[in-house]
Amino acid sequence: MSPKSLSLLLVLSALWGASFLFMRVGAPEFGPVSLIFIRMSVGVLAILPFFFKVSLLKAIIKNAKALLLLGLINHVIPFVALSYAALSLESGFTSLINATTPIFTALVAALFFATAIKPSQILGLIVAVLGVGILSSDKMSFGSLGTGWAIAAGLMAALSYGFAGNYTKHALSHLSAIEITVGSMLASSLILLVPGLYFWPTTNPSTQAWASALLLAVASTGVAFIIFFKIMKEAGAFIASNVTLLVPLFAVSWGIFLLDESLTLRLILGMVVTLSGTALTLQLLKLHSLNSRIASLKIKKAP
Repeated sequence: MSPKSLSLLLVLSALWGASFLFMRVGAPEFGPVSLIFIRMSVGVLAILPFFFKVSLLKAIIKNAKALLLLGLINHVIPFVALSYAALSLESGFTSLINATTPIFTALVAALFFATAIKPSQILGLIVAVLGVGILSSDKMSFGSLGTGWAIAAGLMAALSYGFAGNYTKHALSHLSAIEITVGSMLASSLILLVPGLYFWPTTNPSTQAWASALLLAVASTGVAFIIFFKIMKEAGAFIASNVTLLVPLFAVSWGIFLLDESLTLRLILGMVVTLSGTALTLQLLKLHSLNSRIASLKIKKAP
């Protein structure tokens, strides 16, 4: 990886890590739905001037139905769910729950799209589940204000991302990354238009909440996607996938330094275990001996 790509990867991780901070500040005053309406509508306005072409508009119109579905499962459901989680969970904690996305992506691929899953990825799933268990063991209360519902919302967001990743691969592979992103962001803005205005807060949010909402939209969405595309173009998808492991580190750091969130031994242990499982699932950590040993057993059993 070149120094330039590494620098961009770190900036992207910092921006996406900050999104959990911005949701933590903005969601209590705007509400989850209205906050994400701002995020998607302002975010797409920020990104559109950099990529707009007549061919882009034609591709979006031609694939409008598929992009509407993708906007729903890749932006609306997960972003609103994460904003709801941010109402009661620390930003670093929420980012670690979100880091299980590759786990759900692999599971959805295996269960619904007949995609083979390697033994090391199964091990990664088990390790990540253990990590989430460590993180959540003292928070699984389901009363009216119980954080258990927030954790469930975070996991639902990761599951929705899992379906979105596989749907994109199988139904929208003929589109470019820019067409998919701009199209799905436009679609999600339309989906959220009525709900976002319906749930708009009756009292004007504070300057701090407005700043968080706009930074979430412009910096952590619009600018972040531009950087993401640049990394994809210059360094490839494998390097870009490393952002999954870096985002929680930045989110935890932002929460500690800017929101006075605590860094506990449980959080550190849960973070190490969860991210290790994620790395195994992404095959950023590779256990060749395990995969080859399982493969050799299958060969021996074959008639």
